[in-house]
Formats: sequence, structure tokens, C-alpha cells
Amino acid sequence: MPTDNRTALLDLIATLSFKLGHFTLASGQKSDYYIDCRITTLHAEGGRLSGLAFYDLIRDHVDSPETIEAVGGLTMGADPLVSNTASASAWAAAEYAEIRTLAADLELDPDDEPAPTLIHGFLVRKAEKTHGTGRRVEGFLRPGARVVIVDDVCTTGGSTITAIEAAREAGMEVAAVLCLVDREQGGRARIEAALDKGIPFLAAFTANDVRKAHIALKR
Repeated sequence: MPTDNRTALLDLIATLSFKLGHFTLASGQKSDYYIDCRITTLHAEGGRLSGLAFYDLIRDHVDSPETIEAVGGLTMGADPLVSNTASASAWAAAEYAEIRTLAADLELDPDDEPAPTLIHGFLVRKAEKTHGTGRRVEGFLRPGARVVIVDDVCTTGGSTITAIEAAREAGMEVAAVLCLVDREQGGRARIEAALDKGIPFLAAFTANDVRKAHIALKR
């Protein structure tokens, strides 16, 4: 992800999603700050930048990224991240096709870079539906598919581990886990313990990154 896009995303999170004060987290822990990433991921520009950030993490840091078929996570923190990452892959594929068409029109030799693959999306319900198909995983679902689990904020890692387990129960292979902000409060260790050896956990930012940006912008 270009540095300017990364900085713009960090600044949006620091401006829109970060608050100092006295808070009780969903885990029951007390904190002097709160990060509500949904304010950023549901923001038009914040959503676009979040999708690009995750698409770039997959492309640059996940083994055999061309074989990743989908991203997914536990509703609802993962919802906008799933949609925007899938859209980022579609825009990359469309841009690639446009460049190839232009090169052909100009009778230029195209480069050897492989075409981007489409990354679809799925969402994990907190409980199975009691009607219709009764599915817990909505959207993309193909047993054997390599997928990436995503989340917005990682604190204890509970919601991410729930999504990992649901994807595995559906027969999919978890190839990596991404989060937008890691609070560095033990979640990473728990998630890594739930993953097979060698499967990466990647965070776009840490809470310390966001705090520093928030303070700098306030100045």
C-alpha cells in the first residue's frame, strides 16, 4: 500500500475512531482509550483505504496469494472490511484488464505480471440461523478453499478465533488472519495458538500507532 494511502488511513482512524477517556471494553477490561474502527471502515474513504490495506497485506505477505479465494470474519466488525477487500480485488483485476487492452491497442508487449485474482467475501454469524438454510457462514462457501480471516480490532482475539473455527467447520482452509488495529493485549498470542504453524497473523496498525497519530493530530 503506498505510504500516502497508509498514512491517510492511519490519520482517519486516529481522527474518527480513537477516543481518550475511561472505558469498559467488551472483554470487561478497563482502558483509558477506545477504538471504534467501524466509524472508519464505514466511512466512504476509510472503507476504500481499509480494503486496499488488507488487499495489499494479502498480496505482499500471505503465502501463494493468487490462491486466496475469499476473506471473511465475524459479523459485524468484519462486515465492511470483507466487502471493501473484495471490492479492492475487483478494482485491481479491472485495472489490470484495462492496461492489457491499452497495451494491445498500442501494440506494446505486456509485462509478465500475472492477473490479479478475485477475492470474494463471507460473513460468520454469531449463531446459526434457525430458518432457511440454517447456515452460519453467509456468502462465499467452498470446502477446500484457502481463505483469510479479517477483523477490525483485536483485543482478546475471541471474535477472530470464533471466525477461524467457523471457517474450518465449513471445510475451508485458513491461510492468514488480518486485523486493522491490534490493541496488543494478548489477542495475537491466542490467535496464533489457534492457527496452524506458519499461518501469519498480520496487523495493519497497533493501538500505539493510532494513539501517537491521534496525539500528533491534536497538536
